[in-house]
Amino acid sequence: MADTTTAPTSQPAAGQAPADVAFPKTIRSFVRRTGRVTTGQAKAFEDLGPKFLLPYANAPLDASAAFGREGKLILEIGFGMGEATAHIARVRPEDNFLCCEVHEPGVGALLKRIGEQDIHNIRILQHDAVEVIDHMLPDSSIDGVHIFFPDPWHKKKHNKRRLIQSPLVAKLASRLKPGGYIHCATDWEPYAAQMLEVLNAEPQLANTAENYANKPDYRPLTKFENRGLRLGHGVWDLVFIKR
Repeated sequence: MADTTTAPTSQPAAGQAPADVAFPKTIRSFVRRTGRVTTGQAKAFEDLGPKFLLPYANAPLDASAAFGREGKLILEIGFGMGEATAHIARVRPEDNFLCCEVHEPGVGALLKRIGEQDIHNIRILQHDAVEVIDHMLPDSSIDGVHIFFPDPWHKKKHNKRRLIQSPLVAKLASRLKPGGYIHCATDWEPYAAQMLEVLNAEPQLANTAENYANKPDYRPLTKFENRGLRLGHGVWDLVFIKR
């Protein structure tokens, strides 16, 4: 799903370097922005939040307790409005999906989908994914990572703000169990090339394809993506596994 949690702003987010600093001092998975929560989303927060929203804690996550069952744990970073997330959770009911998003309307939208579609294998952390990785996910604790359509930061001077950078990929690889995977997708070709370069350079990972992968069956074509394909835009999937 297109990542709606990141957008260029005139002022840097808290803890983030200004645009004229060569590299941000603090890596974050988002730039916080405001948005309007609908009545339906607010009701979903009230009715479903107590069950499906997890509190951030500076302690390892007990996934079996959080989900009430055992299962493969898949981390999703930045789910936008949750369309793809809900679809994947439905077609992979045996897996548990831990989803990080700070954009409140997006969180409300996914909670609303959870209620409407009777989904039980999603838990949401409304918190910076980098801090979740650092403090809640020990080494070799997750089975997969999904990062779909993160903000491409089109301008060259903003490329340093892109989520897929070597330090984050190394963190993610260390949290994967052997045989676990990282699946990224983007519709911005220069970002796809950077993703491929960064993922190829991580010694803990191996590419499942010669370059870009075929779209796995579980990832749906969203309305956003279908519109882009009709306009002739490409989409690139990358799937790497932990050695």
